[in-house]
Amino acid sequence: MAAVQRLFGLEARGELTSGHVRLVAQALGKPERTVWRWLAAARAEGRLDRMPAGRFTVTAEVRQLLALWGGNASRVHAELVERARKDPGRPEVPSLATLHRAIRRDLTAGERAGLRQGEKARRAHDVFAKRPPTHRNVVWESDHKRVPVQVDVEGELVCPWVTWFIDCATKVIVGVAVTPHAPSRDAVLAALRSAIDRRAPYGPAGGLPAAIRVDRGKEFLCRTVTGAMGAFAVAVIDLPAYTPHLKGTVEALNDSVEEMHFVLLPRYTHRPKLTGGRPADPDAPALTFASFVSGLLDWVQWWNNEHRPDALGGRTPLQAWAADPTPWPMCRPSSSPVSPSRTTGGSAPSPLTASAGTAGTTSLVTGYRKNAPGEVPQCQSRGQGVGRLDRVGRRSRRSGFPAWNETCTEQAPGPSRGCRPYFPPVLLRWQDA
Repeated sequence: MAAVQRLFGLEARGELTSGHVRLVAQALGKPERTVWRWLAAARAEGRLDRMPAGRFTVTAEVRQLLALWGGNASRVHAELVERARKDPGRPEVPSLATLHRAIRRDLTAGERAGLRQGEKARRAHDVFAKRPPTHRNVVWESDHKRVPVQVDVEGELVCPWVTWFIDCATKVIVGVAVTPHAPSRDAVLAALRSAIDRRAPYGPAGGLPAAIRVDRGKEFLCRTVTGAMGAFAVAVIDLPAYTPHLKGTVEALNDSVEEMHFVLLPRYTHRPKLTGGRPADPDAPALTFASFVSGLLDWVQWWNNEHRPDALGGRTPLQAWAADPTPWPMCRPSSSPVSPSRTTGGSAPSPLTASAGTAGTTSLVTGYRKNAPGEVPQCQSRGQGVGRLDRVGRRSRRSGFPAWNETCTEQAPGPSRGCRPYFPPVLLRWQDA
């Protein structure tokens, strides 16, 4: 206690008077005799604080028994009683109520949950600090989200996947791609293309971030994606495993889209089930893939233009983006035989892969057909398989993806290479203005 320490110091220097004791007693609301007794205990025992009350605490033995019995305090108490019966020299066993109080006092809520249900339950009680506020395009976060909704893709029920990029400062979704299968680098490139391009229909939010945080997904860390971002001097930050809290913005977006949109759709797989695990609507008609993509893009448009997150102070993400004075990198697409109007405008969404920007009005496919030498590559309404590219000339080394910054109209050096592979229109070439 600070008051006793002060009085003890005065007494050691020979300056203590009864007035000092009386002043401390009045300030603490204690009798003077109590303060003199505290001083006597400090002189005799060297103790400046009150004597700790004798109470039962959780020991290492109790912790081990709690882990053994899955957090069951009753079984732990029975085990302690049995051990005390076999060994009379052991300390007295507390009552069950005392053991319960000690467990609640000495163990955190996360520790108690972890003893009962495991590490995942313990992590649910972890508390994390927020990152300091930044400006737009300082860092983006990206992730894949498996949609818990069965949709109809050419007569087969599948659960699509969503790949998107979100700006951490303004919460605006800058790019999104949808695939009817587990995503690969084609979905990442499609979402990146819609995120980088600020022209209609993708803008106005987007551009080039300083860094992108991802969660060790091989689709984000492949040479195709890291090479494309490296050409723009954009760092791809590979976060440690099992640390979703380090990219909390996109994880919160994954939770929000399920709670605000997916839960309302037919054939939502996380809907509460009837007795025996039977779904409540087993015969509900499934949405077509094109209808699902259209509804999701409408929700993205609502999120950017109408939703008002608490962190933005009553503004929508696009309003926060527009109000941020931070300049965005001045980039423009270079001349390319792949025309944006031919690859994105005037055609219906493909049943294979679709990507769109913040406007939420255009879809882009990633299936391609084989082109004759010198022919401008065009998208097919029904591709030959997402992630596979048929073309004249050699194939790239990784999954048939073309080399960066190459087109089919340019001739490669050397007599035997023939036509150089073109870069697909999911990500146009860019250069500084």
